[in-house]
Amino acid sequence: MTASILKGEQFQNEEAAFAYVEELLWQNGPVCPHCGNADQKRIHKMQGKTTRLGLRKCYECKGHFTVRKGTIFESSHLPLHLWLQIIHLMCASKKGISTNQIQRMLSCSMKTAWFLTHRIREAMRDGELSPMGGADGVVEIDETYIGRKDGFEIKRGAGHKNAVLTLVERDGKARSFHVESATKDEIIPIVRENVAKESHVMTDEANRYAKLRTDFAKHNTVDHSRGEYGYRDRESGEKINTNTVEGYYSIFKRGMIGVYQHCGEQHLHRYLAEFDFRYSNRAKLGYDDAARARQALLGVKGKRLTYETTSAS
Repeated sequence: MTASILKGEQFQNEEAAFAYVEELLWQNGPVCPHCGNADQKRIHKMQGKTTRLGLRKCYECKGHFTVRKGTIFESSHLPLHLWLQIIHLMCASKKGISTNQIQRMLSCSMKTAWFLTHRIREAMRDGELSPMGGADGVVEIDETYIGRKDGFEIKRGAGHKNAVLTLVERDGKARSFHVESATKDEIIPIVRENVAKESHVMTDEANRYAKLRTDFAKHNTVDHSRGEYGYRDRESGEKINTNTVEGYYSIFKRGMIGVYQHCGEQHLHRYLAEFDFRYSNRAKLGYDDAARARQALLGVKGKRLTYETTSAS
């Protein structure tokens, strides 16, 4: 199936896959993950007939390594070209791709498919700390509820569901957080930490957002309880709505409910990272499927997960 979709040599040939990843991750040449040595005269590629593909030796610390070391690929038995196929498909699938589908494509166990997708989601997590918005920037803020908290009885309302807060820049990126509850004590500190004070923020009419008026350059609300979903500011003529963040949630929920179907609370942050990544690197911002997958590959370093830590997180 993937062979007919993915035409690049790196997706079909293991040597080409190593060359592709090495070029991307070692743009200035190999760096020893053991001692940090970057002197190309002291790092040699091993050429023996039985030598592992891509193996190098550092003559500073005598350590051996490949480009897999210190990345999400480390200690994986899955060929690198198959890793690249799954990364590309996860980046190209707007609503995600199920573990069952990946299991069928790779003819592997469900455990293997589930684990490698979580590693890829970890690579998609950028950990961006710079403030969103800024002067002339608009940030829309909203919350939603999904899934079910362990040990909570299903009742009317959303108390038994997982709360998610999302900040979306118009014509920009998205940043989502799994919060304990959608209260002002939980939400306001996150908004203050992640949105520049010069920003124009837009929310719904919920009381939890009332204090934002004094924190940012401008704060407008839409009152959904009155059937209000958008209007123009009388002074500036700017469109006031939260349609952008609600559009993000429409994609997120279709993926979580229609594709993934179930997500444990302990893993929700990684699924949020996946949807944030695809949204923040969408076609409107100049990323096609190949560029998006390449961007995901840049995040593989230093984010190795083990099955034990993934299961316990």
